[in-house]
Amino acid sequence: MSGTYIIFSILLSPLLLLFLKHIKSTFLSKTPLLPPGPNPWPILGNIPQMGKKPHVTLTKFAQSYGPLLSLKLGSQLLIVGSSPAAAEEILKTHDRILSARYVPHVVPAKSPELNHLSMGWAFECNDKWKYLRTICRTELFSGKAIESQARLREEKVMEMVEFMRGMEGEVVKIGEVVFATVFNMLSNVMMSRDFIGLGEESLGGVMKSLVRRVMEVGSAPNLSDFYPILGGLDLQGLKKRSAELMELFFAGTDTSTSTVEWAMAELIKNPKSMTKVRQELVREINQSFPKESHLPQLPYLQACVKETLRLHPPAPFLLPHRALASCEVMNYTIPKDAQVIVNVWAIGKDPMIWEDPLQFKPERFLNSTLDYKGNDYNFLPFGAGRRICPGLPMAAKHVPLVLASLIHFFDWSLPDGIDPNELDMSEKFGVTLEMEQPLLLIPKVIK
Repeated sequence: MSGTYIIFSILLSPLLLLFLKHIKSTFLSKTPLLPPGPNPWPILGNIPQMGKKPHVTLTKFAQSYGPLLSLKLGSQLLIVGSSPAAAEEILKTHDRILSARYVPHVVPAKSPELNHLSMGWAFECNDKWKYLRTICRTELFSGKAIESQARLREEKVMEMVEFMRGMEGEVVKIGEVVFATVFNMLSNVMMSRDFIGLGEESLGGVMKSLVRRVMEVGSAPNLSDFYPILGGLDLQGLKKRSAELMELFFAGTDTSTSTVEWAMAELIKNPKSMTKVRQELVREINQSFPKESHLPQLPYLQACVKETLRLHPPAPFLLPHRALASCEVMNYTIPKDAQVIVNVWAIGKDPMIWEDPLQFKPERFLNSTLDYKGNDYNFLPFGAGRRICPGLPMAAKHVPLVLASLIHFFDWSLPDGIDPNELDMSEKFGVTLEMEQPLLLIPKVIK
């Protein structure tokens, strides 16, 4: 009898192994291997851990859990890439699958009726989206279009310079003046007219305040995003406020303003770099006023802009992506409909990539091929792939042009004898990463 059991066991063993293998594969297929991350709280998930500066929080999480991590925000799964390798897989290798947009409920483009009119927030990169991108690329941001607009941008910058001359010795909110200038550049390109008078301080302040409110509303924690089942209720009234505001202004104005403001703050704190920029401007421009045609001959100025974008990327997470289908990134599963973001703020401060990452060192970009056009995953202030910022060609012109003009015509000092080393460089998190305290400067005309 025992011999019969032995023979039966030998015959049964292969079938048993096949059965166990089937059970194992079935079990694994139902429990995909998500990227690691902090343990979520019941119901709330990781929301209580995010804090007021999520870009800093997620950077610290990446140091503990790795370059690709996952979190639960309510019922919403969030995947975060925080390294060049993770960014390349998200924005290049799996660009098509991960090119859908995660659209917050507050954004008007969440409405199917308006979605086809949105380029940044379109649900998917469909034919209508491609058509909008093509129109913008050919009519607004092509090389020919950008060149034809140069004279207009230069005129607006000189209007800014003349206004600043009239403010000599007075305290200026540099962000408001730059905002009005960039806003008028765009409004003239789009509608052939100014919308803000530089002398109308209150109007300029109101306009900037409105756009900041738009950006704050767009980045505010929204219950409808954490728990989509509540989407139709708009419990916080955020969608109603954004209908009032979101479609009225261009996000590009705020991001460009923020970059110039951060650049001026960094140069005030680093007088040696300011001196180098000024010497370059005197050498290349002399008594003339800065023109866009001068920009290729101003490598140190351009390096200062790049270094500012590294330290203070306008959009620390870019805009959120969404997975059209399940895919594998860095050997982990990204489930369908997961929200996917790239923490470019973390990448820009990674000591494995950048020497002295917290220091303002424009020299690191001199004699370097590193650019912000989406080809170098160490440096992605404008994103990459299908969803790269469409306004990049214009921003690459007006940001350095405005900065060059501010430095070429004026010496700048802080009010009340503030030591530059004590300048408050705290960040205010939002869709745009801004200075928490507006930069106040006093201009002195250079004779």
